[in-house]
Amino acid sequence: MKQVVISENDANQRVDKFLTKSYPNLPQSMLYKAIRKKDIKLNGKRCEISTRLTAGDVLTMYLKDEFFAQSPKEYDFLKAPAKLTIIYEDENIMILDKKPGLIVHPDENYHFDSLIARVQHVLYDRGEYDPEAENSFAPALINRIDRNTGGIVMAAKNAETLRIMNEKVKRRELDKLYLCVVCGVPKKKSDILTGYLEKNESQNRVYITDKKTDESRSIKTKYTVLETRRDFSLLEVELLTGRTHQIRAHMASIGHPLAGDGKYGRNAQNKQTGFPYQALYSYKLTFRFTTDAGILNYLNGQTFTAERVWFLDEFRAFPA
Repeated sequence: MKQVVISENDANQRVDKFLTKSYPNLPQSMLYKAIRKKDIKLNGKRCEISTRLTAGDVLTMYLKDEFFAQSPKEYDFLKAPAKLTIIYEDENIMILDKKPGLIVHPDENYHFDSLIARVQHVLYDRGEYDPEAENSFAPALINRIDRNTGGIVMAAKNAETLRIMNEKVKRRELDKLYLCVVCGVPKKKSDILTGYLEKNESQNRVYITDKKTDESRSIKTKYTVLETRRDFSLLEVELLTGRTHQIRAHMASIGHPLAGDGKYGRNAQNKQTGFPYQALYSYKLTFRFTTDAGILNYLNGQTFTAERVWFLDEFRAFPA
């Protein structure tokens, strides 16, 4: 028999989801059967698969110990550097400035050094994250950006923050602005681009068209030209929809690919800049909550800005 007291970070989850995350050695078929046979009880009573947990609940499981075996206490995140550029932090959230070249999550090739691994390493070293004390929660990223794109990424330090912010992102109650350098000078100083984006998973790239297909999704990209140097322009961009590679592909589709972009850009133009990555940075974030944000209401109306955008100095050194 094993008993588990549900913590704040475990609350609000379905019983089956919580148990699947907490005990990966417990087969789902065995889990569902145990719930049906009342071998798993909530507060001493029968529960359903979909029952939502609350803090203080007690789960009692009459199952073999082998199903509760934990993984060896070696944490991959400790292999990542405990190094972050923190724009803002409190007890609930971290707002980070991710540098280009760093992945946000381990990918299929698996890299021990990722932004989420660094977050967990830093919080572990401070004593703010103890995997041994958590049943199913680990600090998690709220948003993500491409490996070679720099800029603002948010991380949740508790489950309630993650739940709230996932909903705010879904409702688009945050304003995120990007800076980028594009090849050429757009005809319009400011515009809202529309189109349809289709993703090719095998190529890890997207394609933009002006006609909708069954596989495509609509996109809207707003840009404003801030400065022009030589044959390049500095733009501020707002994503009115958030799709994979949207800024890179949308600007390339109108003849103005991002400088330094090896996937959607032009090698001849990229060589003129010497940029090692696409010149794209998520540089400003504003919280604009239109619905209740619970423990995060204090963030409403606040704006956070990355201190340094790596390509700005180089761009401004171009001849006018």
